[in-house]
Amino acid sequence: MRIKFILGLLFVFAMIVNSNCTIASETPPKLILQITVDGLRGDIPGRYIDRFGKGGFKYLFDKGIVYTNAQYQHSNLETVVGHSVLATGAFPAAHGMVANVWMDRETGQLGYAVEDSNYEMVGAKGGVDKDAEIDPTQAAAKSEGRSPQAILCSTFSDELAKATAGQSKIFGVSVKDRGAITLAGHAGKAFWFSKKTGEFVSSTYYYDQYPDWVNAWNEKRLAGTYEETSWKLLNDPDSYTYKDSDDRPYETAMPGYGRVFPHPFGEKDNKLFYTFLTLSPVGDDLTLDFAKTLIKNEKIGQDEVTDYLSVSFSSTDYMNHVFGVASLEHEDNMLRLDRTLADLFEFIDDAIGLKNTLIVLSADHGAPEAPEYMAAHGMAVDRLVPSKFDVEPDIAALKKRFGIGKELVKMYDHPYIYLDHKLIREKGLDLGEVERAVAEEMMKFEGIALAISGTDIKSGSLPEAPVIEQIRRNFHPKRSGDIYVLQEPYWYLYTDESLPLCTMHGTPWRYDTYVPIIFAGKNIKTARVNRLVHPVDIVSTLALYVGTTLPSGAVGNPLAEVLGSGR
Repeated sequence: MRIKFILGLLFVFAMIVNSNCTIASETPPKLILQITVDGLRGDIPGRYIDRFGKGGFKYLFDKGIVYTNAQYQHSNLETVVGHSVLATGAFPAAHGMVANVWMDRETGQLGYAVEDSNYEMVGAKGGVDKDAEIDPTQAAAKSEGRSPQAILCSTFSDELAKATAGQSKIFGVSVKDRGAITLAGHAGKAFWFSKKTGEFVSSTYYYDQYPDWVNAWNEKRLAGTYEETSWKLLNDPDSYTYKDSDDRPYETAMPGYGRVFPHPFGEKDNKLFYTFLTLSPVGDDLTLDFAKTLIKNEKIGQDEVTDYLSVSFSSTDYMNHVFGVASLEHEDNMLRLDRTLADLFEFIDDAIGLKNTLIVLSADHGAPEAPEYMAAHGMAVDRLVPSKFDVEPDIAALKKRFGIGKELVKMYDHPYIYLDHKLIREKGLDLGEVERAVAEEMMKFEGIALAISGTDIKSGSLPEAPVIEQIRRNFHPKRSGDIYVLQEPYWYLYTDESLPLCTMHGTPWRYDTYVPIIFAGKNIKTARVNRLVHPVDIVSTLALYVGTTLPSGAVGNPLAEVLGSGR
């Protein structure tokens, strides 16, 4: 019996050794660098590849494994949702971050995904000046406190911390708090940019007080050095594809910033000054400088224990929202982002060695072109106004049918309609019946492709279809709304009508689900892979690459090209 047992163990060991996909690297990387470019649609890097330098995107394309057909599988393509998928390898139905904001059923108020009043800003400084915020999701926050506690699954970085008994250094950095917090996980530390102070800040979830190097970086007042300067074109205007797309009425013209080059940043005492910096490539430049300072002072990658650093660059997403993908601003931003990546890779090579670093680059979501841009190309598209959902004649007739005189629709916050449950109970009505009736009426609205009740999503009675499965993967019974609403392709639909953004993502259409996935660095052999893969695959790949437990909700398939390279 003992001999059989030993032979069995030897057989299992042999199977593991001979498999490209189940054994960790013999010499694990000193650093896993996970780069997320917020809002980078999958086709965009290739669009400008002939204009890029040698060290940024071209390094990734020439030395890495490029997955050309990577698609998200859930329905609400928003920042915190996608970042959480990249962190956990789980769908929103499991990790719980179904939207940037959702309604708390107990209070009836919207809440921000990473808000946590138990953990205020370190030193009671930083936070968000809501009057100065281009990012309206922050307005749902009732405090400046932040933490990852709402993420319901473990992240890859959590599992790395567990596997190394807490010896791995784990950090997340971004202009956006939700871009930093999600990938740092529960076990790491996160820093994000304050548009109120121009500093990188954190919360008491991570620190009681800042390390000296953080204070020193903030005391440099690097953001303030851009006072009275402006964002100008990097190259000659005639060299740009979108040289004639610099003044379109549907772009967002922020007061004092404008919609044509050059874009002035103005004076520091302007409450929008630091916001303007993030609406330009400067936001990424500040993120890069802070990340480099962190690597140096925290001695990242300087021992044999694998460290983890997430850097989420946010400027591309702001370009999409304010100017559109097909704009001169977006094009110039991409050329500058390429330089930013080249700078980061050069720094990593000098400090740690690219041969000792595993790099993975992806995005949290893609982006559409503006509806007006698509209309000029022959599509019948327009902009939808959510505030009319409860006052349209069909909804008014529905309220009369159910004997409801008050507001039936409590609120719309993308992508869900929330009904007034208290009112429905008071009337003795069946919630599912009301949900289905509202969904049916919503389907009559021009520009609405689909409206599905939460009751039907939970019941599993819906027909099998790819988009239905995407909606199911996004649904969490305690956080999602009563009716999921999807607009037709390229139609604009967003919550905040007071802020006329140029474009808005957040749908299961391919322009929103399509993102790049590129691995480069340690043990990676160049390849171009055209088969369908998914961002959930990244976490499973990283876990097997370094030999950690899979995160608790991970569902992705390991990418064989990464695990097979060099071994």
